[in-house]
Amino acid sequence: MRQRNCGAEEKDDMPHLPKHFLFPLALNRGRRPINVLCFACSALAGLNREQFLKNNKSGNLAVPRVPSQADNTSLETFTTLQKESCHRLEYLVERQKQLCLLSDRVLQVLQTGASQAVEECQHQFRHSRWNCSTVANSTDIFGGVLKFKSRESAFVHALSSAALAHAVARACSRGELNECSCDARVRKRTPRHWQWGGCSEDIRYGEVFSRDFVDAKEDKNTDEGLMNLHNNEAGRRAVRSRMQRVCKCHGMSGSCSVRVCWRRLPQLRLVGDALTNRYEGASHVKVVDRKRGKNIRKLRPIHADMKKPNKTDLVYLEESPDYCEPNDELGILGTRGRTCNRTSAGLDGCRLLCCGRGYQTRVQDHEEKCRCRFVWCCRVHCEICRYKRDHHVCN
Repeated sequence: MRQRNCGAEEKDDMPHLPKHFLFPLALNRGRRPINVLCFACSALAGLNREQFLKNNKSGNLAVPRVPSQADNTSLETFTTLQKESCHRLEYLVERQKQLCLLSDRVLQVLQTGASQAVEECQHQFRHSRWNCSTVANSTDIFGGVLKFKSRESAFVHALSSAALAHAVARACSRGELNECSCDARVRKRTPRHWQWGGCSEDIRYGEVFSRDFVDAKEDKNTDEGLMNLHNNEAGRRAVRSRMQRVCKCHGMSGSCSVRVCWRRLPQLRLVGDALTNRYEGASHVKVVDRKRGKNIRKLRPIHADMKKPNKTDLVYLEESPDYCEPNDELGILGTRGRTCNRTSAGLDGCRLLCCGRGYQTRVQDHEEKCRCRFVWCCRVHCEICRYKRDHHVCN
């Protein structure tokens, strides 16, 4: 493994993470972001997995212990550096700073979850009026869109929480985090016709970390906090409910005398597809105060005849803003100039995507390789085919 010179001047190669969006971890513009690759050693003391599972009955991750006086000078120097780095992140609340201290690889895992969530969001909304577009030179990666307690905000929070749980569980199975590894709890079950083996990915640890980190900034006493907490949990459940059991046969001459199985995380694309379906059927709710001995705030359907949302449903409190026209204040780009599908009746169709403004049809020349054949030996020869294609653009 290549080491980085922590004393030398380095170019920042870790992208700025959004302030208002993911997990919520931001690296402020104008301040040199912490390059976690500069933490060369992984000797930061923390709870091992058994201690974590034993002490985590309340659903919170353990706070890392302080190295003892017997630790050598290099470890003390590293620990001091790690603490200073985490405490410099002023946008984190105290609990998130404590989780930052768990490992020198935490920020890298957060970065992975953030980039995967943004990529998946843009894939799922590629045909929608709001296509999960990002705003350059801003710590609010989606502009002011998430200031609305809308169904888009519900989807983003659910996907963010799911992506972090997914990234943490995957990092555990790969040995990238010291606090966790493979899920050994599944081996306590004794199936009849197969046996446990391999490395089962520990979604339970991923869920707990995501819950402890993402939910730390939410205030359940506010309407927005109550909504975000519900959607965060819905995202994590979307990952857990889609865990897969993968098996492999072992035996002589291709027989399956021994069948070994393990649990594997679903692809994030499957989770994104499921959350998109939940987004389309999201529940419009309101906050109701129930005073029975103590003040209890619940989310209830805005209309009495509507179905009560369960823990896997997405909920929202406000209608979405207008995504048809540009809004610089909110970072909304509008749909002018977007490519639409003239024959589609869905969201990507010109009628819906262009918001009734109509569209222009442009004829474009395209080239592609065609009539390819193998020439001995050893190359493939292709001809270039040219054709015209209609291209529809929103007014």
